[in-house]
Amino acid sequence: MTDQADWRHKLAERFTTPTARVLSKTGVTPNTLTVMGFLVSVAAGFLIATEYFLAGGLVVLFAGAFDLLDGPVARATGKTTKFGGFLDSTLDRLSEAAVLAGILAYYAFNDGTWESLLAFGCFVGSVMVSYLRARAEALGVKCEVGIFTRVERVIVMSIGLMFGQWFDLAIPIMLGIVTALAFVTVLQRLIHVQRTEKS
Repeated sequence: MTDQADWRHKLAERFTTPTARVLSKTGVTPNTLTVMGFLVSVAAGFLIATEYFLAGGLVVLFAGAFDLLDGPVARATGKTTKFGGFLDSTLDRLSEAAVLAGILAYYAFNDGTWESLLAFGCFVGSVMVSYLRARAEALGVKCEVGIFTRVERVIVMSIGLMFGQWFDLAIPIMLGIVTALAFVTVLQRLIHVQRTEKS
């Protein structure tokens, strides 16, 4: 599990470090990137709610880029702060909520009852993945394990939304995948914390 988390970090660093170095010279702050990512996610939610799925999926992907860059820019500029991490975690949850609220609103206004419930389940699973990490780390347990973290959720959501422009079942299938794998990750993190406590 730890190897998987390390692999994710190394892959992310390979893609984000060069861009972060450029951005660090422009004077943009990490917190600005964090807030911009949230605002872009809100725009994505609006596009999705109004049935612009292709544009919404692309904008979700674009918003995810801000989330990947704020941390590396903080490190590159020496502006890593506890509040920055706190703000990032808070707005990450609100960003996911904005996107899923857009999906839920679309189906709610188009009589998609079970799809709306699936969107809600997806939100619960996504929040729980992050909540368990926060609670574990508050107990002194590093908890980045799991097969489906925020990066994977953003990628799958983006793909599902883009295909949803042409295929009606693409978004429900995406929601089902994200929900199922989010709860698998929740289980993995529960097991990880239990085993760490016993060791």
